[in-house]
Amino acid sequence: MHYYRYSNVEVSCWYKYLLFSYNIIFWLAGVAFLAAGLWAWSEKGVLSDLTKVTGLHGLDPVVLVLLVGIVMFTLGFAGCVGALRENICLLKFFCGAIVFIFLLELAASVLAFLFQDWVRDRVKEFFENNIKSYRDDIDLQNLIDSLQKINHCCGAQGPDDWDFNIYFNCSSESKSREKCGVPFSCCIPDPAQKVVNTQCGYDVRKKIKSQWEDQIFVKGCILALEAWLPRNIYIVAGVFIAISLLQIFGIFLARTLISDIEAVKAGNAF
Repeated sequence: MHYYRYSNVEVSCWYKYLLFSYNIIFWLAGVAFLAAGLWAWSEKGVLSDLTKVTGLHGLDPVVLVLLVGIVMFTLGFAGCVGALRENICLLKFFCGAIVFIFLLELAASVLAFLFQDWVRDRVKEFFENNIKSYRDDIDLQNLIDSLQKINHCCGAQGPDDWDFNIYFNCSSESKSREKCGVPFSCCIPDPAQKVVNTQCGYDVRKKIKSQWEDQIFVKGCILALEAWLPRNIYIVAGVFIAISLLQIFGIFLARTLISDIEAVKAGNAF
């Protein structure tokens, strides 16, 4: 590629290498996400049988990791190469993608605030679908267990939501030992126990409901998350603002570098 350098106008090395440094971090993070996702899939045998991805009715957390990795890898690569090679097409792609993601985040936030009941219904439906697939994928199982343990909750709206899972269903046709129980992550932890009792939720829903709260969390995870958000609104807002500022900074660097390159090309035309 031909580089343009003139005494009266030139591409700013400051913006060029600052944008490169900005993107190399995201590119390396994308590589790490992709490596972690592919390793997780190889451990589960998905790479040798891709039909396992479509066979899972719930969410495979590895898919999210891979999607984030692909986006970060692609944008980081475009930004790095575009900055070093002073390639306007790659820089415009990088800038446009960041603007699109920023607007998408902003629109999602506004819509989630305006249509809270609709969002609550979708979250409930999403959680119930993942409860059905709880035993089908180890990563999904660990994700749900972590969510329930951290938020001291059980099920989407309560412990009875575990009837959606064939292993925990109270139906008389079920042959599972976990029948009419809940996962161990629903159990109230005993500080005296050093080893996790993974059978603590067995048969708990066969008891009368007034006795449940002595053994398991009875609050649904949707209610727990709704209670958590107002208490941590400043943290959530701070994270959103920090991400937005990083995106705006990247857009600013890309647009400034594009302007410099176009100015150099315009000067060369004369």
